[in-house]
Amino acid sequence: MFNNIAHKYDFLNHFLSMGIDKNWRKKAIKEVAQVHPSSILDIATGTGDLAFVAASKIKPQKITGIDISEEMLAIAKQKLNSRKNTLSTQIIFEKGDSENLQFASESFDAAMAAFGVRNFEDLDKGLSEIFRVLKPGGKVVILEFSKPKNYLFKKIYNFYFFKILPFFGKLFSKDNNAYNYLPESVNAFPDGTEFLNHLSNAGFNQVAFKPLTFGIATLYKGIKV
Repeated sequence: MFNNIAHKYDFLNHFLSMGIDKNWRKKAIKEVAQVHPSSILDIATGTGDLAFVAASKIKPQKITGIDISEEMLAIAKQKLNSRKNTLSTQIIFEKGDSENLQFASESFDAAMAAFGVRNFEDLDKGLSEIFRVLKPGGKVVILEFSKPKNYLFKKIYNFYFFKILPFFGKLFSKDNNAYNYLPESVNAFPDGTEFLNHLSNAGFNQVAFKPLTFGIATLYKGIKV
């Protein structure tokens, strides 16, 4: 599914969120920057947008972006090649399964993910793998869609999310299932305090979350002590 929509993924992200997703990514990177990481793992990197923001704002020695979708990675690598001379850091994109990370334990200072964790087949296994590859003192920052709590806004949001968004997603991506899957996966995701419980169970301390834009998205964080 993600291979099928890769060619329109960036456009649809910005179009369907009216550009708000860019601001969400900047907020996530500010959280990552607080531990001054020299090595960052970008999980479910997609086309690399979060990695590129981290490269320009944090300037770590190395960012490794992994994804299971080869077409997403192909676009990320194209973007990297076109920007290579402007990057002050080294970004590597490679195929990888977020629930079976190919890295040694305690390899990274920080880990981050934008809109990919809800796609884990086994959420707890994926979070445990992130915990394993982080160094002591390492930080995880996860940006994910969530469900607004305000009654009126929730009504408006649900109409857009379940009716308007799938229509335009299908129109532009030519994939009949991808943008029906999106609201379904968000609806099934354990957001808010429930997700913090999953982070704690994986071993993370100082877990916290911050709703963004009336709760459309949520920023989660945790520390490996």
